[in-house]
Amino acid sequence: MKGWFSPLLLTSIFCVPVLHGLEDAWKRNLGCPSSSWGLPKSVLLLRGGDNVEDNSSCNGKEQYGRISHSYYRLTPDQIELFHREGCVTIPDLLSEEEILEFEALANSLLTGEIHIPGKDFCDISKKFGVPMEDWSLVNAMLPSKYCPILKDNIYERLTRSMAQQLFPDSNMTMDYDQLLNKKPGKDDAVFAWHQDMAYWPGSRVLGVNRTDTCTFSLALDDSDEANGCLRYVVGSGVAKTLREHRPLCRDRDEGHAVTVDVHPDEEEIRLAPAKRGSITIHDEYVVHGSGGNTCQDRQRRTYVIAYRAHEIVAAERRLGFTHSHNDEANWDTFQDGESHRVKGK
Repeated sequence: MKGWFSPLLLTSIFCVPVLHGLEDAWKRNLGCPSSSWGLPKSVLLLRGGDNVEDNSSCNGKEQYGRISHSYYRLTPDQIELFHREGCVTIPDLLSEEEILEFEALANSLLTGEIHIPGKDFCDISKKFGVPMEDWSLVNAMLPSKYCPILKDNIYERLTRSMAQQLFPDSNMTMDYDQLLNKKPGKDDAVFAWHQDMAYWPGSRVLGVNRTDTCTFSLALDDSDEANGCLRYVVGSGVAKTLREHRPLCRDRDEGHAVTVDVHPDEEEIRLAPAKRGSITIHDEYVVHGSGGNTCQDRQRRTYVIAYRAHEIVAAERRLGFTHSHNDEANWDTFQDGESHRVKGK
């Protein structure tokens, strides 16, 4: 990592009780020179630098792609593909310089240098309690909660603008974030087939008659079939119905993952590879997962941010559900009639 902006320094800075504002914290710890916000260039890259006015038209013609540091305009075809197939890939969202700054933080979180408590730091493909040295699919939940410098970063700003375009009739807000890493040569780093709604409380429990969701996955490494890129069942979420899921382990006290059966002879399965700096976007009902990492010299790190309609997020929080694996309210407790809700029956 270039200069002084390293995971080790980030650990010492951000894993202490804070603070009197980020600017004071950086100046106190690093003696950083003044800038447009009083923060070093590396942090400004995470923030996207100075705001640029969103302008999606030029000479009367619509402009698509990245318009500014906080606005990315999707094409009508990209929006239609998301709603029809349940997944769409957007290439080259972030520059290599921007990705490098996220990489430093991601490495600190995914290796435990920045502390994440309890079950929020685990191998999501295995039972809880497996020693870290035996992990294959590292899962770091809610990274911006445990490393606040990530809040309102450039990736979040850009994806927030896209979420609103995908659901223009909803007030889309960030629900949770997540970091994942498939370690090299771990062919068991499999993310089991599932629908995201299987992990979340349904409308019956929330009292909200909508499920509007879009989940963005930023590739911090080139992802392809060999290192376990996203795969999905094309159009499987259009009906917005939840298939019957079951716990991957004995129950959620033993492991967090659930799974669902997929029938390759009857359903179209498509890979969604993504180059470093690119993203995929999927909805809440599409059946998806990913295979293991068969590459001995390549990892697959992914930075996930999910957005849902504001009233859904508010209802989740009233229920005590924050997407933390440490929550008491979780997929095995929601009494909405689904078969894999095993507690309280």
